[in-house]
Amino acid sequence: MARRRQELPWVRVEKAYKFETDDGSASLPDLFRGRSQLLIYHFMFGPDYAAGCATCSTIADGFDGFAVHLAHHDVMLAAVSRAPLAKLQAYKRRMGWTFPWASSFGGDFNPDFSVSFTEEQQRKGTIEYNYERGGHAMDETAAVPEPVARNAAMAGTDAATYTRERPGMSAFALEDGIVYHTYSTYARGLDGLWGMYQWLDRAPRGRNETDVWWLRHDEYDKR
Repeated sequence: MARRRQELPWVRVEKAYKFETDDGSASLPDLFRGRSQLLIYHFMFGPDYAAGCATCSTIADGFDGFAVHLAHHDVMLAAVSRAPLAKLQAYKRRMGWTFPWASSFGGDFNPDFSVSFTEEQQRKGTIEYNYERGGHAMDETAAVPEPVARNAAMAGTDAATYTRERPGMSAFALEDGIVYHTYSTYARGLDGLWGMYQWLDRAPRGRNETDVWWLRHDEYDKR
């Protein structure tokens, strides 16, 4: 599978995306920070969230520790979310993370890479996510699965607002000053990047779950 991913065609990124970072305004090439490869985790943290998605947070707990190793192997790993930078910075301090995290607030980056959607798309069920067209329409009468409702509550928002953001991961290459999009994955395609599950799969009882059981790492003692 790794070889097949590497054989996918590189698609030139024509649009000049802009981000806000700890170091100020940045372009997509700037996010490479001198490396030739960039991995972006599309972290679910919308402008109207009170806190980052708890599920994305458990994934970020895993990659926060090894991002430094990738950075010393010509691969920059960063997160991008639509929330304003100040919100991202505050949450990053709370979680104690050190990986680069950029805000795409007000830009097209998230919609273009199929991880953010409008209220109209959601209402009409015209969302295209995880390489599938369509999607379930959602309005005030729609039934909300319990795990979605719980994750939305943990993010401090309602289910409709919460699900207008989606998780994903995209890979880019920088060659001769040109940025290429080489790969994206979404939904269960992120499973292998979710570090804690790789360990649980090797435990005597495996994942051993019937529902959402995880919390942010600073919330377990508050239960």
